[in-house]
Amino acid sequence: MSTDLLQRGQQIKLAVFDVDGVLTDGRLYFLEDGSEFKTFNTLDGQGIKMLMAAGVQTAIISGRKTPVVERRAKNLGIPHLYQGREDKLVVLDELLGQLNLSYEQVAYLGDDLPDLPVIRRVGLGMAVANAASFVREHAHGITQARGGEGAAREFCELILRAQGRLDAANAAYL
Repeated sequence: MSTDLLQRGQQIKLAVFDVDGVLTDGRLYFLEDGSEFKTFNTLDGQGIKMLMAAGVQTAIISGRKTPVVERRAKNLGIPHLYQGREDKLVVLDELLGQLNLSYEQVAYLGDDLPDLPVIRRVGLGMAVANAASFVREHAHGITQARGGEGAAREFCELILRAQGRLDAANAAYL
């Protein structure tokens, strides 16, 4: 893990996640009745819970809107959920105003072009391994794992490690 990523991770007070392609594998599943379903990785969910237990706030900003994401956010206890919002930087500005935080205190994990303005603006902007190549080129770092396959857990553990909290987070389960 690079020194730059660890330094960037030290100041993080808010971790923000995209959904499709980050918390999921990016595939859209539709049933014949038009309803939609997504699959989420339990490792990612545990990583988000560990971050929150360590005092890092969490949020989801997604361009799509679906009840499945609302249910997942509620299940994990993610307090800030924004769906159906294409201009993610505008949403982040609103949230930072509410929380009285700066861009440098934000980490963001994304995968595609709508995520790029936020990735480029925040203190720690990362892309998942299978993100669009242009997005990967502009991110501070790239996860080893693909979206929906543990990338969010890796991102969470990076922040915890940077803040010297990963060992304690893991030890809570001994």
